[in-house]
Parts: sequence; C-alpha cells; structure tokens
Amino acid sequence: MPKVSAKRQITLPVSQCEALGIHPGDEVESFVANGQLTLVKKLKGAAKGLLKKAKADPAMSDEESLESALQ
Repeated sequence: MPKVSAKRQITLPVSQCEALGIHPGDEVESFVANGQLTLVKKLKGAAKGLLKKAKADPAMSDEESLESALQ
C-alpha cells in the first residue's frame, strides 16, 4: 500500500505502472474531482488540435471553467 512521504510524494506500485505503461521520467497529470485523486499519464501530442474550434467565454474564470469540465 503506497504511503505519502514527508515531502508529499507517493510511490506507485510496479504492477500499476506496468499496466499503464508508466516509466521513470514519464510525466503524469493529477487532479481532484468529487473527492477522488486521479493520475493520468501525459502523452506527447495527445491534445494537438483538441481546442482548435473551442470558443472562450471571457466572463468565466479558470476555476469556473475547470469545475464545469469536471461535472
């Protein structure tokens, strides 16, 4: 069972890393939604062109945007 270190670091079990193809040096993104912590392996180029047609709402803050995306 992983534990959080004094530096707030977590070591992932080898079996989970192998299952997800996570290797030393890989970057992961973490976020909290509905009281759950989620880790996602970042893939180079995965989001290329994703927001090409998205229109911004200047009245919405970054925080509000993130909350609406996680619902």
